Formats: sequence, structure tokens, C-alpha cells
Amino acid sequence: MRLPAVVAALLLALTLGAGSAFAAQTVTYDQVVDGLAKDSIVLVDIREPDEFVAGHVPGAVNLPLSKLTPAALPKPGDKTVVIMCRSGNRSGRLAQMLPGVGRADIADYSGSMIDWTRRGGSIVKGQ
Repeated sequence: MRLPAVVAALLLALTLGAGSAFAAQTVTYDQVVDGLAKDSIVLVDIREPDEFVAGHVPGAVNLPLSKLTPAALPKPGDKTVVIMCRSGNRSGRLAQMLPGVGRADIADYSGSMIDWTRRGGSIVKGQ
């Protein structure tokens, strides 16, 4: 199976660290909790489906990095799009390169699942 050109470019950019000149907006655990409670964010979990099913933040949507294209991300609007992964590594690299493909509106929850669980955030399993 051939990856679409955009996905391949994203993966290459992440591998090579491209986009590191862009500053990514980051959000904290408290900001994510508040944003979910106020329905002012869309939380996008970029982990792979098996990771997501094993446990994720309630209300998060799964858009695996391995299949992600900028067009697949929620469109800019009234809600802030926040991306997360397991440790913040994948989401941080993605957040740094997204402005280069026209998506400077996306924030990174840099603590991601490790921080979420450490702070006692609720987790749901399954889809």
C-alpha cells in the first residue's frame, strides 16, 4: 500500500525534524480539562488505534499520525484544535511542522497521556 504524498511528506518532515523553526502553541492539563468542560476545544489523539482503544481521554477523537493529512484535521473555527499522543513527542513534532503546511491554529498538549494519567484524568477504553 502506497502512502499518499502528503502523509509521506509529513512522516519525512517528522523524521528529519523539519519545521523546528516554527513555534507551536502548547496547552496544559488544566487548559485541556477546562476546554473539554466548556466544549471549546477539539482534542485529537494522534496515537495509533490500538493505543487509543487501550485508553484515551473522554471526548477525544482518534486521527492516527500514520494516516494523518492536514486536511483530515478539524477545520479552524470556534473551537481550538488540540493534538496529543502518549508522551508529547509525536504531537510536539507534528505541532512544530503544521504551520509549514498552513495549520498554525493547532495547539499541542505537550504532557499528553502520560501527564493526563499522572494527574488522575479520567480514561475510557474502547472506541
